[in-house]
Order: sequence, then structure tokens, then C-alpha cells
Amino acid sequence: MTASLTTDVLVVGSGPAGASSALFLSSLGVDNVVITKYCWTANTPRAHITNQRTMEILRDAGLEADVLEKATPQHLMGQTPFVTSLAGEELARLHTWGNHPARLADYTLASPSTHVDLPQDLLEPIVLGHAASRGSRIRFDTEYLGLVQDDEGVTVTVRDRLGGHTYDIRAKYLIGADGGRSQVAQDVGLPLAGRMDVAGSMNIVFTADLSRYVAYRPSVLYWVLQPGSDVGGIGLGLVRMVRPWHEWLIVWGYDIDEPPPEVSDEHAIEIVHNLVGDDTIDVAIRSTSLWSNNRAWMERYAEGRVFCMGDACHRHPPSNGLGSNTSIQDAYNLAWKLALVVQGKAAPALLDSYDAERAPVGEQIVKRANQSIDEFGPIFQALGLLDTSDPEQMRANIEARKQATPEAAEQRRRLREAIELKNYEFNAHGVEMNHRYRSSAVVADGTPEPPFERDPELYYAPTTWPGARLPHAWLEHRAARVSTHDLAGKGRFCLLTGIGGDGWVDAAAAVAGATGVEIAAYVIGPGREVLDTYDDWARAREVEEDGCLLVRPDGHVAWRSRSRVDDPRTALQGVLEQLLGLDQP
Repeated sequence: MTASLTTDVLVVGSGPAGASSALFLSSLGVDNVVITKYCWTANTPRAHITNQRTMEILRDAGLEADVLEKATPQHLMGQTPFVTSLAGEELARLHTWGNHPARLADYTLASPSTHVDLPQDLLEPIVLGHAASRGSRIRFDTEYLGLVQDDEGVTVTVRDRLGGHTYDIRAKYLIGADGGRSQVAQDVGLPLAGRMDVAGSMNIVFTADLSRYVAYRPSVLYWVLQPGSDVGGIGLGLVRMVRPWHEWLIVWGYDIDEPPPEVSDEHAIEIVHNLVGDDTIDVAIRSTSLWSNNRAWMERYAEGRVFCMGDACHRHPPSNGLGSNTSIQDAYNLAWKLALVVQGKAAPALLDSYDAERAPVGEQIVKRANQSIDEFGPIFQALGLLDTSDPEQMRANIEARKQATPEAAEQRRRLREAIELKNYEFNAHGVEMNHRYRSSAVVADGTPEPPFERDPELYYAPTTWPGARLPHAWLEHRAARVSTHDLAGKGRFCLLTGIGGDGWVDAAAAVAGATGVEIAAYVIGPGREVLDTYDDWARAREVEEDGCLLVRPDGHVAWRSRSRVDDPRTALQGVLEQLLGLDQP
């Protein structure tokens, strides 16, 4: 049967992974169709932390200004308290999302972009809208039913949920971005490791003016420890800012081994009043929903012409705020590779690097997010909440830390250490930025991987070692302040060299002409097109001035030459053909 619709790439799902896949593909001139069984984008805030790496990607796609317009900025995200209620006693407070003065320098030096908080129901329309404006065709109310692969492409059967009829879509490649219960991943048999449904949680989305309790300590998250609460086990609840300071989301636990609770609006308001500690505030419940915490990841992301990403591949709790970020980064990694293959400029073997590069990242973030939940244990232990099941005794144990005794002093010390441990959840800069790829799309330069001098989960370590993300440095180009990341990206390779490296620039032009693969080349130095105004790039480049870096379209270093070579064209063309798979029979 002839397909009703044909396209280069079919994207199943319009969440962060699917919408951004469409955006990047359309920006690269690749014909694509997005289908989603829903009538619109996300209807709840869900994911919200948008980290620096993702903001760099959105900057490259031309969306950074739109995101900043609607987002809560970094300086309002990070005075995270632990309290008995918002109106009650504060037990501890931690600077989060890079807002401690000592950590802010790390974040500022690492990227041209900042962390922001933007709820998923605001982010998705921005991304999907730009995708549609650039050529993506979006089909809402269209349900994926199944697929058949062959050597030339994928035939997907879908159902129009409005009219009820089914039809086929024919694509060269398929992206499965259909969420944590992915039917696409199941249909192609991707192997799942770990465990689903580890714990149960409920979301309560509501509006209330809480400014009197939070505006003086602005944060995204307010952790409430409330022994004796009727749900949530030990009494740990989360009050999350959606929009300062009147839109909120509460996360509250339930026993997943018991029947799921039914939460009426009246019960939801009671939970809100308890966690806020004020039953006089006006509360309007917008929605309640149940969800499960998972600890599962796909060991492979691809099968034939089908590539999965996002929650379809990495399924974990929202700790560390890694979910939508990793999903968008999955899409950014795959899109340029698909574009070059579809356009006939790279061999299909290039696509093998997607799985090799992104599957280890997915496994890492699943384990990190779940470990962050476990790291609440030392806080409970320090407060004496694990020593008894009696809520009255728990409250007495919390109160005991105020006493002028050696035992209370030891309790205070243990609490300080336990709170510090939460830096691994809320200031895990290295987890977000230290991705160093190893695949056929990276050409080694013969040097060993540089060691991490500081904790690789907490601290980002810039390096130009092939496979690593390009370090950020501020430069001057055409009388404008630009980042190294602004020179790179935009769907093409980028070559950076210095004085004495003009041969590399000539080589880039020749190789681009021979292969049809665009390479933007820049000489950085005094009197040249790009000025190293603060000499920051000279300190970061890790090659000689007459050496070069070849940067991939996704901002990762593809290859580097420490210094000038006798035949730069041959060297550069050999590298490009190798990573694009053009050197294979």
C-alpha cells in the first residue's frame, strides 16, 4: 500500500526531545513530520530546570532570547531551604544552581549562558513553534500504532484520533521520542536495564500568593520535613515554584505497593495548607496527577533506522533537573548526523556514533538522579527521624539540635555535612557539562584523556581533548562580543586556529569544497578577524597558535592538531572523511 505521507524523518512525540528534534532538523533543511497523540503540548509544568548546556544549544538555535523572556532567572532560583513548613522553622538552607558566590564563578566562566527555570508547558510551545515556522509539519491528535523497517526506510501506521481512520507515513528514518512508556522502543526491542516503578509520587498544581514566605529567600524548591503527615512516609514534601510567587507545584509521595490514592480538591488544599503552614491562604487547585519514580535506562538507543531518545531511553526521578536537558541534548547530538546522512554528505555509519555517545550519558543521569534521592537519608539521620516511628519523638529529635550540649553540637555538625552532600543534586555542574564522547565521530589526537583535578560530578573541567565540549571563552568578532560557542554550531563544522595557522583556513575551504560539508574557519589573534581580548582562549585552547581545533556542529571537539603540519589539507580531509564514515568501502 502506498503511504499517505512521505518525509525524510518522522518524529513520534512532541515533548522536549521530539520538539527539539524537529527544530534542529528543520534548521538544517531536513524535511520532517512530528506526530503526537495529544491535542497540544504539555498541559502541566513538569520539567523546569534548564541548565547551561541546554541554554547554549537553544542559543545556537536562535531561541535563547525567547526563553529568557519567559524564564525565571538564575539569581531567583537558588536559596533552597529545608523547613518544617513555609511559615514554620527553617532547619537549613543551601545555595543551589550555582548561586553560591564561590560557585557562581565556575558557572560564569563555563558558558555564555546561564541556568534558568522554565516550566515544560512554556518551553514546549516555544520550541515547537519555531520548528513549525522553519518547516516542520506538526500533526496533533495522531497516534502511533506500529512500524515496519526495511533497507530503504520505515513505514509507520498511525491513527487520526479525530476522524478515527488509519494511514501510513513513510520515512527514511524514525525518531522515537514518545516518553517513558515508549511504544517505539518496545516495538524495535531496545534492551531496558534497571527497574521501573520504584516509588510513587503525586503532583498538586495550584495557585496561591506565598510571597510573604518565600520572596526573601527566592528559590525554585522548598523542602518540607513534617513528621506525622498522613502521606509521604517520613513526611518529606516539596513545594516547587512554577512562577514567582503565585504558581506552585507540590510533590508528595505515596506507597506504590498500595492502591493509588484518590486526591480530591479538598484533600489537595489540606496538603497545601499543611506544607505552607497557613490554613488562611486562598488556594486554587489547578490539577492533581500521579506518577512513578523509575531507575531504568536503555542499553542501546537505536535499531536499524529507528532512533530513540529522551524519556524513552532514560527514565528517572526529577532530581538534579536532568530530564528535559538530556532529552534536548540527545536531539542535538543526532540531528546534524541525520542531516549529513540524508543529504548524502556522510555515510550511514556516522549514525552509529549517536548510540555510542548518548547511551552512557543516559545511564549516568539515571543513576545520579536516584542517588540524589538516597542522599536525603543523611539529613533524616542527622535530625533523628530514622531513630523512631513516633512523630512526637521525631519532632523532639529535631528540637534537640538547639541545645548547648556536646550531643547537640554533634547533631548540628552532622546536619551541616548532610546538607552539603546535596550539592551533588543541586550544584552538580560536572554532571551537566563534563560529557566527553568516545565514538567513530571523534578522531583521537594520540594524547591521553586529561584527568579531573576536582570532583567530576561537582565541577566542570574545560578541555579541548577530542570528544569534549568546546570550552567557552569571550572573544571579539566584527566589533561584537562573542563566545567560542557563537563561532561554532549553526549546523556546520568550525575550525579554530591562530597566527601562523592560515594554512588550516585554506585547507578548510578546500576540504569543504571537495566534500560539500561546510566548515567555518577563523584565525584568532591580534590584527585578525577574531580577537582574543582577554587572552582567555590562549589559556584554554591547549594547542599551539599554529595548531587547530575542528569542532563538530554540536559544539564538541572532533579533532585537534597541536601545531602546523606540512600538508594541512590532506590531514584535515582525512580526519573529516574518517569521522563521516567516508573512508570506508
